[in-house]
Amino acid sequence: MSLRLGEIQKLEIVKKVEFGVYLAESDREEERVLLPIKQVPAGANIGDIMEVFLYKDSKDRMIATTKRPKLILGEVALLNVAQVGKIGAFLDWGLEKDLLLPFKQQRGRVREGDQVLVSLYVDKSERLCATMNVYESLLAGSSYQKEDRVTGRVYEISNNFGAFVAVDDKYSALIPKKELFGEVELGQVISARVIKVQEDGRLLLSIRDKAYLQIDKDAEKILSLLDSYEGSLPFTDKSAPEVITHETGMSKNEFKRAIGHLLKEKKIQIGEKSIRRL
Repeated sequence: MSLRLGEIQKLEIVKKVEFGVYLAESDREEERVLLPIKQVPAGANIGDIMEVFLYKDSKDRMIATTKRPKLILGEVALLNVAQVGKIGAFLDWGLEKDLLLPFKQQRGRVREGDQVLVSLYVDKSERLCATMNVYESLLAGSSYQKEDRVTGRVYEISNNFGAFVAVDDKYSALIPKKELFGEVELGQVISARVIKVQEDGRLLLSIRDKAYLQIDKDAEKILSLLDSYEGSLPFTDKSAPEVITHETGMSKNEFKRAIGHLLKEKKIQIGEKSIRRL
């Protein structure tokens, strides 16, 4: 089919009517799409080539526009939620008719005024819709290298793999599960360190600094935690890893390094079942 929904195409004016012009590929004039009169440039004539985007209007008819929407097929974009209805959220993508983000294509609860990272797809009814499942549309070939600092948006959290991140809202990245300790949330914008560039170009990230830099931060966190517990923590480095991670957001090894540092500085005392601030 010559007319491709969700894409920008160059089509020829093949017929003029009082309410607009019809566009088609020059060798397939039987497949036409209307460009409404308010979109037709002054002086346009039959045979002229127009660059247009194709979508469906409120009556589900394919229609052309000279406006470039904020999102086309194959891209990822950050869009504002204009309203939430019975079948999903409606996103402002720069065209008269808002873009539907169905509930089943959402990650977490979406509210009016939110910004959501989405890509575009054609549903079973041949309509354009948005999805927050953007993994396949993210790019893999960034110029970032190991140890670079990046900013990204968490778009999915997996119990098996970790947190999936869109770096700069367009590059594919992952914070592996072993680097996660409940410190990120869906939709959160995070600062991270590139720990590896994989063979396919996708990035592996860590939200923690290198161990020797992280120790001081973790030690300060433990001191603050001690203050909140009135100077005594009801667990030690011998406690279960799950307890340590739940209470501190650190792995057991990171916790041990940090309290070792505090012990050396004589800021804490470790008992059999507790840690006390000196």
